[in-house]
Amino acid sequence: MTVHHRILHLSDTHLNSPDVDASAALARILYDARFVPDVDVVVVSGDIADDGSAEGCAGVREQVGRFCAERGIPHVYCTGNHDTREAFAATLGSGHLAADGTDIGATMTGESGERAAVSSVAGLRVITLDSLVPGQVYGHLDPAQLAWLRDVLAEPAAAGTVLVLHHPPIAVPTSPIMDSVGLRNAGELADAVQGTDVRAILCGHFHLQLSGLLRGIPVWVTPGVVTRIDLTASSRWERAVLGAGATVVDLGGPTSPLFHVLHARDPRAGEQVYLVDAVSREEVVGEEP
Repeated sequence: MTVHHRILHLSDTHLNSPDVDASAALARILYDARFVPDVDVVVVSGDIADDGSAEGCAGVREQVGRFCAERGIPHVYCTGNHDTREAFAATLGSGHLAADGTDIGATMTGESGERAAVSSVAGLRVITLDSLVPGQVYGHLDPAQLAWLRDVLAEPAAAGTVLVLHHPPIAVPTSPIMDSVGLRNAGELADAVQGTDVRAILCGHFHLQLSGLLRGIPVWVTPGVVTRIDLTASSRWERAVLGAGATVVDLGGPTSPLFHVLHARDPRAGEQVYLVDAVSREEVVGEEP
């Protein structure tokens, strides 16, 4: 008998963003996701608070936690480059929370303070990794974390494993910045997961939907909640627009995994938030030249 799991995948909530009302954007996508049936777990793949604050983390935990409490399902978080490990730990603990808010994660031990953890949802193992490099936009997984990951994956889970981290190990080749701001040691992650029961790798960071493979394992990048990057701009420009998004991930069955995107019904969707020169990183006033 095939076991099915459904994940609601959010990312880049950026609470306390100075550019948009991030709390309203999160509320909008959660409201529009209210009729998605049979969700087993909600995953938030990093950049929880734009300012890295405990207050921002608490705001996201409150909104997502309320959504999950109403459904009796757990919610899982990982760090992003905007987050701080101290605020994350103080507010979210391991990042693996039951429907009632109880911490259910087993955290990687060590002196680094990295927030890698694991929990199980009806036989599905969910592992969160900490790709945060303080003060940097790009991501990296150190040897200790990769060794811990190998140890966890050494024994298969009943319904397989989903891996969650902020920085994608894939990039759009025509982008002048994606490769440099993504996961810097994707090859080492690939070595750690190859031949294991990892069924999908869920990421955020890029604020757009993107799929690819890492040694044959499906990688999914979910669109951002706070803004969406508009790739219809020329490759020189990074254009962010309004329009919260999320992904429904279906596991189980002959075509698993399946990913489909939800877009919040925002009357201002597509409205430009900022336009940045992708090379100089200088913001441009107005529309694309």
